[in-house]
Amino acid sequence: MKEEEKLNNMEEEETPQQQVPETDNSAETDNQAETDQPEVSVEKDPLDVALDEIADLKDKYLRSVAEFDNYRKRTLKERAELILNGGEKVITAVLPVIDDMERAIENGKKTDDPEVLREGMELIHQKLMKILEAQGVSLIDTDAADFDTDVHEAVAMVPGMGDDKKGKVIDCLQKGYKLNDKVIRHAKVAVGQ
Repeated sequence: MKEEEKLNNMEEEETPQQQVPETDNSAETDNQAETDQPEVSVEKDPLDVALDEIADLKDKYLRSVAEFDNYRKRTLKERAELILNGGEKVITAVLPVIDDMERAIENGKKTDDPEVLREGMELIHQKLMKILEAQGVSLIDTDAADFDTDVHEAVAMVPGMGDDKKGKVIDCLQKGYKLNDKVIRHAKVAVGQ
């Protein structure tokens, strides 16, 4: 009998547990099971890794080549524009001198006084020289200067000038000019011998 009582007690104990309503925890347990399991890292084949890296490097290379090609084309275009329009600044600076020359020609028809014309020409020449100096043009000095083959061109040798004039510029036949310290036209001079 004692055994039957034990069985009944056990059934009673189990009954309240069985009466607890069951909830659907299967989804939660599945999720927990998935997260509890360590992720298995799938190792890629070394060949696939190498091929991916080659594809990336090839893409980077092709992009770099395309960027350089675009840069080269852009700089060639800019250089061509500079060559075509490089003198624009100087030309716009010289246009007022041309206007002054045209006014001087018109006024020259109205007067017979050569002194007025000479004075007008001198003013225009001074204006032009100031504009050129502003652009970096300078006159090569030839007054009592030593002959220098870098800036002078000897077109005549003058003998019998004495030892103090030997190797010196005697006369300037054509003025020379520099642009930003670069000779753009040599001064043509006569040199003492």
